[in-house]
Amino acid sequence: MVERVTLRDVAARAGVSVMTVSNVVRGYRHVSARTRDRVQAAIDELGYRPNLSGRSLATGRSRVLALAVPDLRRAYFAELAHVFARVSTARGYRLLLEETGGTADGERSVLRDLEAGIVDGVVIHPQALTAAELEGLRRDTPLVFLGEDPRPPTADQVAIDNVAAAREAVAHLIGLGRRRIGFLGHEVGAPSRPSALRIEGYRKALECAGVAFDAALLVARRGGDAIGAEAALGAALDAGLAVDGLLCRDDLAAVGALRALRLRGIAVPGDVAVIGWDAIDLGASTVPSLTSVAPDTRALGERALDVLLERMDDDATPGRQITVGYRIVVRESAPAPLPDDRAEQLRHRGADRVG
Repeated sequence: MVERVTLRDVAARAGVSVMTVSNVVRGYRHVSARTRDRVQAAIDELGYRPNLSGRSLATGRSRVLALAVPDLRRAYFAELAHVFARVSTARGYRLLLEETGGTADGERSVLRDLEAGIVDGVVIHPQALTAAELEGLRRDTPLVFLGEDPRPPTADQVAIDNVAAAREAVAHLIGLGRRRIGFLGHEVGAPSRPSALRIEGYRKALECAGVAFDAALLVARRGGDAIGAEAALGAALDAGLAVDGLLCRDDLAAVGALRALRLRGIAVPGDVAVIGWDAIDLGASTVPSLTSVAPDTRALGERALDVLLERMDDDATPGRQITVGYRIVVRESAPAPLPDDRAEQLRHRGADRVG
C-alpha cells in the first residue's frame, strides 16, 4: 500500500517548515513567490493532496465557500462565478454556487440554508434586499457583499466605482464628438442601485463637458436581457428619439441596442457610438465588436475571498469597503478618437454600408 504523502514530507523536500507548506496550501498571500514556487514544486513532485476530511475535523471547517448571485443565465454572473471558482480552488476551497433569482425570498432562503454549517463563508451579490437587511439576518456565517448597495458598518463589501467608470465611458463618447448621448437599460420605475450610480456618473460627465442633461435620452427596459433592450430602444427610435451615442447599463443592453439600430439602418459607430458594461466574452464577437466598461473581476474575486477568509478568522473586526479597478475595453462600437477628417470619412462610409 502506498503511504500517503504528508505536509512534513513536502516540507522536508522543499527545505521549509511545515507551517510554510501549510500557508502555501491554504493560499496565504504573504509567502514570497520564490518560496511558494519551491513548495509547489515539491507538492507536484511528491503528488501531495490535502486531506480535506481530516482538516475539517481538526479545524471545524468544511473548506467550502458559497457564491450567491441573482441569475447565472446572465453572462456577467456566469463569468464572475468562473473567476470565483478558480480563485477558491487556488486557496484550497471548493465553491458552492447559489442562485437567488434576484428576489427577496431567494436571498433570504439562500442565507438561511447556508447557515446550516455546510459552508465556511458566503459571498453574495444582493439585488432585492439591502446589505443591511441581509447582514441583520446573518447569524454565524461570515458574509461579504458584492455590489454597490450601502453597507452597514459591520459588513464587508467589494465593488468598483460605478460613478467614475460611467463618467469615463461618457467622456470617451464625448471625445468622439458625440453630444446627444443616451443611457439605455435601467429598470422601469425605481432604478436599482447599480443603475442609479451609472446614471449619476453619466450625468456628471455631461455636466463636466457642458452638455445639458435631457431625461428624454434615458431609455428604460423591461427585463434584464438583450430582447428587452432591443424592444425599448426600437420603440424610442420609432417615436423620434435621436442620439449619437449610447452608454448601456450592461452588455446585454448593448447587444440589444446593436440589433435595434441595425434594423433601422443606423450605423454603429458611424451614426451612433455604443458602449456596454461588463465586457463579457460575447462582446468581442458582435458586429461591430463592443466597447465596454470592464470591471477587474479577477481582483474582485481575489479581494472578496481575502476579506472573507480574514472575516472567518476574526468576526469582530470592523467592516471594510474595498474598491477594485476597471478599464474601458475599446473596440469597434466606440473606437478610439480619430483625426477629424478621418472620422468624417468613416462616418459616411458606415452610413452607406447599412441598408
